[in-house]
Amino acid sequence: MELLEIKSAKITEKGQIAIPKSIRKLEGFREGSKVAILAFKDRIELKPMKQITKTALTALASEKVLAKDWNTEEEDEAWKGL
Repeated sequence: MELLEIKSAKITEKGQIAIPKSIRKLEGFREGSKVAILAFKDRIELKPMKQITKTALTALASEKVLAKDWNTEEEDEAWKGL
């Protein structure tokens, strides 16, 4: 993927950032559009929701639904030795 621009932003006390105007002009980053936030160990990516595939949306939804069953002490104990 080709890098188009590098900009910086300051994180507010509430964890908010402003997307620079030149980047908001890119397709999918207009006012009111939804973005997906992908968190990795070393970076965070923002992608227009329309660029997220159905498979990725299913994975995101599944993670949220399954978290209530998987984020338990019993589950942690079961997986501890693996």
